[in-house]
Amino acid sequence: MTRLMGLSIVLLVLAGCGADGEPVRPTAGANVSLGTDGVSTSATVGVVKGPIRIGIHL
Repeated sequence: MTRLMGLSIVLLVLAGCGADGEPVRPTAGANVSLGTDGVSTSATVGVVKGPIRIGIHL
């Protein structure tokens, strides 16, 4: 039982530190602009893994 628990902890730590690959980083951003047409807002959310970026502009 102790070995199983120890192995589980080791595997969780390895997965958490990115040992199974580069971790996926979440990204987010928000913009507020003031112009002659009034105030406009925009937001972005996405993920980054290595050179690949996937995002959604709202």
